[in-house]
Amino acid sequence: MESTVKRRVRELEVRDIDLMVNYFLQADLVFLKGMGVEPQKLPSLAEWHQLLQKDLKRPKVAKAFYYLIWEIDDEPVGHSNLNKIICGHEAYMHLHLWQSKHRRRGHGTALIEQSVDCYFTEFQLRTLWCEPYALNPAPNRALPKVGFDLIKTYEPEPGWINYPHPVNRWGLTIERWLRRSQDVDDWNAENP
Repeated sequence: MESTVKRRVRELEVRDIDLMVNYFLQADLVFLKGMGVEPQKLPSLAEWHQLLQKDLKRPKVAKAFYYLIWEIDDEPVGHSNLNKIICGHEAYMHLHLWQSKHRRRGHGTALIEQSVDCYFTEFQLRTLWCEPYALNPAPNRALPKVGFDLIKTYEPEPGWINYPHPVNRWGLTIERWLRRSQDVDDWNAENP
């Protein structure tokens, strides 16, 4: 039955904001801490709406964030987003599968693959980074399956909603990504 599951990614729309934000605002403290999230740093629903609606109106090259909604059989079940975006160079990816019933079934890995493809294409990235909490096993299992290399484990300055914690820095270059799906020379010829 799993083989007939339809997985896809699409850009965040205004109608998706509540789903994405409530994943954080309605989560229990243990779950948030397991992702390295500091609950006191989370903005309110209204603040998050304002931030995301403003960013949705910006052209891609000026976005502070870029969100993709993950769907399984046309139902939104998670999201991935970019921040620290430098078009044509690099960005940082974040991963969130909202519903536990969809975890540990291969959905995350398949949706990450689709997200990575979109990010490289939409922003002409050379390198994509992902820095999950080092003690959060799910993303640290999925990323190497997609082709990411573990670069280092360290404790950076926390993100805007995080407390200080160790992260694993994973990196994926466009060349490594394309070796999985097409000829790198074709891509380089089209994207000098």
